[in-house]
Amino acid sequence: MLKKDIIKDNERIDDLQINNLKIIQKNDGFCFGIDSVLLSDFSKKIKANSEVVDLGTGTGILGILLCAKTKLKKIIGVEIQEEIAEMAKRSVELNNLGDRFEIVNANVKNLDKVLPIDHYNYIVTNPPYKKSNSGKTNENKTKLISRHEIEADLSDFVKISFKLLKDKGTLFMVHRPDRLVDLLYEMRKNKLEPKRIRFVYSNKDSDPKMVLIEAVKNGNAFLKIEKPLYIYSDDGSYTDEILKIYNKTNK
Repeated sequence: MLKKDIIKDNERIDDLQINNLKIIQKNDGFCFGIDSVLLSDFSKKIKANSEVVDLGTGTGILGILLCAKTKLKKIIGVEIQEEIAEMAKRSVELNNLGDRFEIVNANVKNLDKVLPIDHYNYIVTNPPYKKSNSGKTNENKTKLISRHEIEADLSDFVKISFKLLKDKGTLFMVHRPDRLVDLLYEMRKNKLEPKRIRFVYSNKDSDPKMVLIEAVKNGNAFLKIEKPLYIYSDDGSYTDEILKIYNKTNK
């Protein structure tokens, strides 16, 4: 049953079409995209009874999907924007996930003072892609912080991941291919060894639009490049793999 006060003005409830789960989003705010959905699939190898941290959880979409796709014990979603964190908490309540999913309103820069270090099995993150002085800057503040490295940059996300993870713990991240050199540099510098990379393309004729990366704390040097993931077929419809990720099938 929905509580009368579960959503506020200018908000809506969207059906995630998996396990009857739903999410609250702002009508004019930053809404989750396919990148979070693809990251949830890329990281679904998370083992049972694991403790996980989602850095920059936003609406909480990644944590909600991982609660459905894995048997994780507990996931902590970290969100710096108080209003968005509060909205994510209501989505957790809406889905009765309070025993598995906790929202923490904090900056990733200070997270080692909030959460235990050397403790977590996995970290997942869909961080801001754009440098603070790049791209459009006429967006509202919520969208700016979600898309640009204003409150924390890539280095901050990688450094805190190393601190929070157990030895041999795993980081899963989605980012943009044009930042790949930065990603690999920051990871290796902070002893998070890249182990698996998958590029995501709109179609077979396009340049990659996303990159999914798995890295292991204090891991040995060995990198696997997985086969490309294509979103659209030649006729413009979703590929079979994308439909499977979204729990749909071609009719």
